[in-house]
Amino acid sequence: MKLFDVYSLFDITPVKGEGCFIWDDQGNKYLDFYGGHAVISIGHSHPHYVERLTAQINKIGFYSNSVQNPMQHELATKLGELCELPDYHLFLCNSGAEANENALKLASFHTGRSKVVAFEKGFHGRTSGVVAATDNQALISPFNAHHEISILPFNDLEKVEEELRQRDVAAVIIEGIQGIGGIHVPDAAFLQELKKVCTKYGTVLVLDEIQSGYGRSGKFFAFQYADVQPDLITVAKGMGNGFPVGGVLIAPEFKAKKGLLGTTFGGNYLACAASLAVLEVMKAESLIDHSRLMGDYLLGNLKKLPTFKELRGVGLMLGIECHENISALRMHLLNENRIFTGVSGTNTIRLLPPMTLLQVHADYLLSSLQDAVNNT
Repeated sequence: MKLFDVYSLFDITPVKGEGCFIWDDQGNKYLDFYGGHAVISIGHSHPHYVERLTAQINKIGFYSNSVQNPMQHELATKLGELCELPDYHLFLCNSGAEANENALKLASFHTGRSKVVAFEKGFHGRTSGVVAATDNQALISPFNAHHEISILPFNDLEKVEEELRQRDVAAVIIEGIQGIGGIHVPDAAFLQELKKVCTKYGTVLVLDEIQSGYGRSGKFFAFQYADVQPDLITVAKGMGNGFPVGGVLIAPEFKAKKGLLGTTFGGNYLACAASLAVLEVMKAESLIDHSRLMGDYLLGNLKKLPTFKELRGVGLMLGIECHENISALRMHLLNENRIFTGVSGTNTIRLLPPMTLLQVHADYLLSSLQDAVNNT
């Protein structure tokens, strides 16, 4: 049997990770400015994380959600405290796509409606419902296309209100910062008015913080820069630092019903151990403030390099849009400077490093970018 060939792979086999670095099977050391797609939040193999998971698997790794699991309650409490939403409820699942599917399902149950509004360049997952809300027709099969989805222009409140005025929209879903779409930050004023118009028409506002959440933006959630309060918030990626875990944060006015949502593996002991370790390290090492400071440092110095078309983002979620295709630039960074970076489309580099990034790492990226620009 062979693997189903769906991924474009670099010819690199990582065998070790530590902090902001990974090593391949040839002994080469790479600086990780991609974070495994914004997943590595507290650094590779953080000692506290390793200790937490090791201790837990020596006790019990899994049982179903048919029994009491106090770790789930501990995780909900600590998450509520750190993200400053203590009155919300937490539903635990396994991934970002699953979190978004459950959020939209919950919104539909809550409103009795079926339609969803999403935005251009948005990405919410590849499963049946949320892929239909993703602005990429290449990912949408005939099976997915039956969902009632409207894809509207980003930051266009007039178009949103025109859609919501029909009063059949269950939910508006928007990313705190568009990741795969190229690091586009919604205007604070737009988010504030979006919340108001959703409330006006009884529509649920879902903030997809799967990539932008968990401190990466310099606040726990990127939407907190706009000082709004969504009805539902979805999380994953950095939540488990590599262990598969996701969740939906649910405003208190939503009523729970047995069997409404469910998952076999969601909130298992190991997922909770990983997620608790992440929160504990984030708090102990002040990584949210650190992300903001390091992001400001990177952006300030990137602006001194006049070769780029546009710089976007906040904290350690940054996009560098170039005037031309960046393939050669990224390969130079990878092969000559040993730096992993992300990509959006053909012209935008995405920087999503661990939140433990140090200034010396940032300085190396900056000098390497200048070197790569000069030699490609």
